[in-house]
Amino acid sequence: MFGGKGGVGKTTCAGATALHYANSGLSTLVISTDPTPSLSDIFEVHSIKKPVKITDNLHLAELGTVEVKEMWDKKFGHEVYEVFSSMVSIEYDEFVDFITSILPGLQEEFMVDYIRELAINGTYDRIVWDTAPLGQTMHLLNMPEMLREHLKPAPKIYSRLKLGGLSKRPIIKILEEWAELSAEDMRFLKEEVGFTLVTIPEALAVQQLDGVFSEFAQHEFDFSQVIVNNVVKSPDSDFLRTKSAQQQGYIEQIKERCKGMKNTELPLFPYEIKGLKRLEEIGRALFP
Repeated sequence: MFGGKGGVGKTTCAGATALHYANSGLSTLVISTDPTPSLSDIFEVHSIKKPVKITDNLHLAELGTVEVKEMWDKKFGHEVYEVFSSMVSIEYDEFVDFITSILPGLQEEFMVDYIRELAINGTYDRIVWDTAPLGQTMHLLNMPEMLREHLKPAPKIYSRLKLGGLSKRPIIKILEEWAELSAEDMRFLKEEVGFTLVTIPEALAVQQLDGVFSEFAQHEFDFSQVIVNNVVKSPDSDFLRTKSAQQQGYIEQIKERCKGMKNTELPLFPYEIKGLKRLEEIGRALFP
């Protein structure tokens, strides 16, 4: 899992890492849960098929609202719709739009669960996960607590509502299953996922590190690697020399905060990173 504030290059690092694994002979899926994904742009693919084949060993998928709705439909959709439609006149598609937009952590939960099921199925040797910017990733980590808060008043509201012909289970039972699903997904994150933080040597990014580490520690997660992106390596002008000197101070602060983690510096490139050849160049820097 690659995380970081918006614009630091986590999608590029995720894509390069996935391509490295694929070129090493491992069946790999690179997947994005960013609401505004850019993996397709970086790999220069325009297929609407998901997952799309990039190379023999590499596939790409981007999860968005459409996929979340499909997951909701598969897990609980029709059962819960049966209850609401008995009280309110609403079409199923409209109901799904409503429920996936208001329930706490639902989109994040089903995205994690989707990735967990992929890992369990063993279709791929490696899954490389490009997440949303850190603010939304924190939302993901908080989803079990949000579900518990939602369930506190639930018995009073839902306990007497029975489902109809599909299962005849109280709706509170389905809400409890959401909580169980959430707990299982959190176990998956803690036990099966390696976390990589991508940052840049700038003041705001460094200032955010302590808060990020504190938030992750509350959930018993640890980053195993930090990638410092856009480092000036060969300053050959007054501008770049000044930029490099400024960066060195921030890099030292990052190293101090990230003791015990693998620390990789990724150079600033003079061009956009798009396409397989340039992603391979990033991969050689990440995996020398």
